Amino acid sequence: MEVTNKKVLVFGSGLSGTGAVGLLSEHGAEVILYDGNEKLDREEIAGRICCSGDVQIILGSFPEKLLDTLDLVILSPGVPTDLPVVEQMRAKGIGIIGEVELAYAFGRGDVLAITGTNGKTTTTSLLGEIMKNDKEEVYVVGNIGNPYTVAAGEMSDNAVAVAEMSSFQLESTVSFRPAVSALLNISPDHLNRHHTMEAYIEAKKNIARNQTEDDWCILNYEDAVTREFGKNVRAQVLYFSSRRKLERGIYLDDGMIVYKNPEEIRICHVEELQLLGTHNYENVMAAAAMAAVYGVPMDRIRESVKAFKGVEHRIEFVTEKDGVAYYNDSKGTNPDAAIKGIQAMNRPTILIGGGYDKDSSYTEWIESFGGKVRKLILLGATKEKIAEDAESCGFHDYTFADTFEEAVLMSAELAGPGEAVLLSPACASWDMFPNYETRGDKFKEIVNSL
Repeated sequence: MEVTNKKVLVFGSGLSGTGAVGLLSEHGAEVILYDGNEKLDREEIAGRICCSGDVQIILGSFPEKLLDTLDLVILSPGVPTDLPVVEQMRAKGIGIIGEVELAYAFGRGDVLAITGTNGKTTTTSLLGEIMKNDKEEVYVVGNIGNPYTVAAGEMSDNAVAVAEMSSFQLESTVSFRPAVSALLNISPDHLNRHHTMEAYIEAKKNIARNQTEDDWCILNYEDAVTREFGKNVRAQVLYFSSRRKLERGIYLDDGMIVYKNPEEIRICHVEELQLLGTHNYENVMAAAAMAAVYGVPMDRIRESVKAFKGVEHRIEFVTEKDGVAYYNDSKGTNPDAAIKGIQAMNRPTILIGGGYDKDSSYTEWIESFGGKVRKLILLGATKEKIAEDAESCGFHDYTFADTFEEAVLMSAELAGPGEAVLLSPACASWDMFPNYETRGDKFKEIVNSL
């Protein structure tokens, strides 16, 4: 990709946006950074930009006269691709790509990429640990919080980038081609952005679109969408399964994780892992399979998966006070992810749910309570909607809280010895917090101060 002396607009001033500015400037582009939020702090944004050249920062209304001067537009993941101003850019014939495509164009080495509705962060973190135990130059990037655009400028030909990819990032890729990809699962999410389930699935499938017979794609055999997708992928496909033995793939056999490709190798028993729940065993299988097909010795894989302690904000044990165990599952940002949180509980639970509305249905989540949830505390923009779904499912043990702190304190008051308090909202945090990490940190702060 040639950007020297080209006028490039970076749309979105978050971490990936400022990372893109730095990468473009490094390669000689004339860069403009635009964000539609006029209330942002211009100086704070400028302070995050790492480049030697001058960068014009525009906030608020988009100046349409710019459209006649732009050579390329880089969309940050949080910018919808169907915004009117983006449609105007497209109509003008301006090239539009996402920050992943930009990073891939300038990054070097191999990419191992992971997507799916749930489990991305755990699988990416674990694969990152496996690779760090085997390779000298490893970057864990993408939706996990470390912008791919920042790392791309540092990579050598020996680098391995382990990349967590969201649907927002994948929908604007063009030539992105990982050496190994994984599509972990598909369930409804982000329908307020993608509008239809079909569009959401197509965005996810982009992870393998440019792969060839020289590449590998790891897929979940127990997910109908990903199993069917495997029939149409050009890359070599390897399935994982938590429910059955596979002729070729990685699977659970009476608690033992077995890799068969074609030789059968026993990796470890799930009781040797430090992670809870079948969903986490699937994440381990996906990461182990990705590393194995990439050529990492099985001893390194085995050592890494047994040592891995999981990720913050995903069914994270916080503390126990007065016999009550507190768990932070703030990363349960959709109903399917939150179901996994409920399934991991082994005691009566006070559940905190609700948040930003992503046009989800909550009936399956409520039906998964299975007698475990003694009380549901609801807050945020979705509380009334969830309450309606709860009533329709015959679950009436819910109450409302006006603030996040009130919800946590209320749960502590309701819970008794031998019970658990679980923050697993089944919703994004954006109506109250900038991200799920801030929400989880606030939960831990309040719990630890009890």
